[in-house]
Amino acid sequence: MLDPFFVPIPTLVEIVQPLCDYISLKSLPLHIHEILFAFGFYHIIFEYLAPPLSSFFLPKQYKQLSYESKLRWNMHCASMVQCCNITALALWTMYSDIERRNMNLEERMWGYTGAAALVQALATGYFLFDLVVMVRYLDVFGLGMLAHASSCLVTYTLGFRPIFNYYGCVFMLYELSTIFLNFHWFFDKMGMTGSKPQLYNGITLIVVFFSCRLVWGAYSSFNIYRDVWDALHFDRSVKVSGNEEMMRFAGDRALPMWLVVSYMSGHVILQVLNVFWFGKMIAAVKKRFVKAPQQNGNGIKKKV
Repeated sequence: MLDPFFVPIPTLVEIVQPLCDYISLKSLPLHIHEILFAFGFYHIIFEYLAPPLSSFFLPKQYKQLSYESKLRWNMHCASMVQCCNITALALWTMYSDIERRNMNLEERMWGYTGAAALVQALATGYFLFDLVVMVRYLDVFGLGMLAHASSCLVTYTLGFRPIFNYYGCVFMLYELSTIFLNFHWFFDKMGMTGSKPQLYNGITLIVVFFSCRLVWGAYSSFNIYRDVWDALHFDRSVKVSGNEEMMRFAGDRALPMWLVVSYMSGHVILQVLNVFWFGKMIAAVKKRFVKAPQQNGNGIKKKV
């Protein structure tokens, strides 16, 4: 399926082509404009739209936030736009891109479709923006978020070899849970901690996070690990029929070990972070809605 975004900018393609050829990111020149667009788009939201719009529509709540909380609020605004857009685009691509749906092993590993690469490019642009913010405000967001941004950026950038173009949309469905995570955070800052909307959102958050990141994530990780194993043991003397247009960037279809280690390490880090965050999420929701036991006059705890 062709890329539905606007066509590449010839001058920009010429500028990045030598570097992309040197580092073997063959399909990146066709999508560099989309990466830069996404980076600029989310930077504008974070720096120039979220602060004034939040001050205008929620003057009491936003203005009373601390400096660090305002940074987090602005980041959650950019994140909300991104997770809604990218999950909708990923789902649309998975449904509409018939070529992608019918990929065989070689095509899943080294194949390319414009629509799937668009999802990959917009995600890469966001993760580049995310990384810049995490480095810039490391004291606010911490090393865990820096590791998350770095792992995501490396994983999606390597996809432009192209490699695992098929799986870009698959793992973007993680972001469905981010929608409810953002709402949960906003409820706290808007003075709605412990409210029924936050309770319902919290329950939905836990269910969606568990389903998308742990169940779907584990299933998809198993599939990609299996594909990598099969590709490493693939008999290249056997001719496999495939779509030549999809394989136009495949080259010698190499799978160097450093690439396998880099890509798989990123997924391992993300899965470990997902498990860690799931535990933190349950604790956070429980803290807001399960009352702690109180002590009576004799020092004996009693439930409220």
